[in-house]
Amino acid sequence: MTGALAGLVMLIIGDSHIAAMGHFNDALQDGLVAQGATVHAYGVCGAAARDWVYPEPILCGRGERHNSEPAVLGSDRSLRGWALRDLIAKHHPNLVVIELGDTMAGYGVTPTLPRELIADQVQLLLAPVKAQHLPCIWIGPPWGGDGTGPYKKTAARVEELAHYLPQVVAPCRFIDSLAFSRPGQWQTRDGLHLTVESYRAWDDDLVKSIVQIVSASRHQ
Repeated sequence: MTGALAGLVMLIIGDSHIAAMGHFNDALQDGLVAQGATVHAYGVCGAAARDWVYPEPILCGRGERHNSEPAVLGSDRSLRGWALRDLIAKHHPNLVVIELGDTMAGYGVTPTLPRELIADQVQLLLAPVKAQHLPCIWIGPPWGGDGTGPYKKTAARVEELAHYLPQVVAPCRFIDSLAFSRPGQWQTRDGLHLTVESYRAWDDDLVKSIVQIVSASRHQ
């Protein structure tokens, strides 16, 4: 297999931007596989960082996909999510990619960004990554609908989150998804989840960023 990511076994975990009931982010998976990576991706709708340490019954769907195989989606609420430590033991990745942020930002719930809660959950999640000295990349969320829709995601809060996450996700490299577009440029379905076209644009930028990070690390 040739490509900029050849030789990588990549484990991706994330929230509903990766998988939800009836949805899987195939464009991201396909883009990474096309660059030569072996990719195992898991998404749990509504999951915060803590849920990848102590998996809870799913609320709005989960999904997994392995390389170019079809995604397997589940919406039965008797299903649970996955623990990151177990996925690392199963797949033996040499790169972990974490896409999380929106679920911990407190949109419409907390008057300020819950920084201490975010930091605590992030450190809990990253414990097995640090223990095995695995390279990792943390993907921050994109812009949303600025207060529209049921999730009350605002530009101000997601921007504050994007500035805060790099302070707490070490040793992971941070990808600031806000840098890829202007507020409102990418259309959403509900103020938080993107349209198919917008996801494709985001995924293209994510693949390019991951390639750049990996290429730079290989030349160090």
